[in-house]
Amino acid sequence: MLMPKDERKKIHQYLFQEGVLVAKKDFEIQHDEIDTKNLYVIKAMQSLTSKGYVKTQFSWQYYYYTLTDEGLEYLREYLAVPEGIVPKTLIVEAPAERPTRNAGRSRQGGDGYRRRERD
Repeated sequence: MLMPKDERKKIHQYLFQEGVLVAKKDFEIQHDEIDTKNLYVIKAMQSLTSKGYVKTQFSWQYYYYTLTDEGLEYLREYLAVPEGIVPKTLIVEAPAERPTRNAGRSRQGGDGYRRRERD
């Protein structure tokens, strides 16, 4: 399918930035996240899927696209992106700090349970 080059570039840039893409199976609407026709998004992803650059999952009238490692290299070359920039799905965040174990214990010490005093 013929589509304007700037539309294809917008789609590829969004896919590279996010690492994943979702498109409703409706060819008449505008895409929610990308300012282009939904038909262009589906057809561009269909092309990348046939080349092995994207994995496609279809469920409940929505297409779910995931960028593969080969697709990452292809888009990096196509968009002329430096090596240090990666999609959001590949960024590893530091784990959140866990609360300390002593936070729930009483100040008197012990294991935090009430004990009955024995006579």
